[in-house]
Amino acid sequence: MVMGLINANPVIHERKERRTRQAPEGTDETAVELIDQLEIFEHIRDIKDPEHPYSLEELNVVTEDSVEISNELSHVRVTFTPTVEHCSMATLIGLCLRVKLMRSLPPHYKVDIRVAPGSHATEAALNKQLNDKERVAAALENSNLLDTVEECLSPMTLG
Repeated sequence: MVMGLINANPVIHERKERRTRQAPEGTDETAVELIDQLEIFEHIRDIKDPEHPYSLEELNVVTEDSVEISNELSHVRVTFTPTVEHCSMATLIGLCLRVKLMRSLPPHYKVDIRVAPGSHATEAALNKQLNDKERVAAALENSNLLDTVEECLSPMTLG
């Protein structure tokens, strides 16, 4: 049985120009550099959508504004917006976001992954699942699921 696409005609958005973070004038080169919203966005913007040959940025699933960070609390929250309210790939997208940030951030950072309010039919259940350490660990023990996550996190080939 061949399954159809969940969202056969997604809206594609233009990628934003990459910006380079600049240290403020007179900054001590040995000082600890804080992580900011742009740095987190740079880590997640190129994650591939599991269903389409586009990045999460191109599908407007993640934006720079969807990232919140508190260096004082070592806390990052990413709120993503699935392309359709009944997206069955939302759990996989959230898992990809979590894995990418777990691999990119210092280990003391707490990461929260959420779907935007009102953007998914099972929002509460999805948010609970994406932030349950035991469920995430169990998901990552599934070799087929891990292979799919790795594919989404692998660099995109530009055509």
